[in-house]
Amino acid sequence: MKSFLISDNRDTFVGMRLAGVNGIIIHSNEEASEAIKKYIDNDDIGVLILTEKVVDMVKDEVMELKLKCKKPLIIEIPDRHGTTRGYDLISTYIRESVGIKM
Repeated sequence: MKSFLISDNRDTFVGMRLAGVNGIIIHSNEEASEAIKKYIDNDDIGVLILTEKVVDMVKDEVMELKLKCKKPLIIEIPDRHGTTRGYDLISTYIRESVGIKM
């Protein structure tokens, strides 16, 4: 199984290529949607890596795929400028879904 990156940022793309991860760079919502549809069905890909901005472009589609698809694992990473999500993202997810404050 391979990992594959869909990025909106050239620096993130180059950094992941240096780590041995193939990928593509997209610039629009349409390109993001098409790329996700294309690579989600590829049996060779075990981990689909998306930058935060790509997820923001097609958030509803990504959330639906995370719930429905067993494979590949879809993960979201920040670009080289850092995260825009906040430092307590996991605690927020738990609080919103379960109702427990950690």
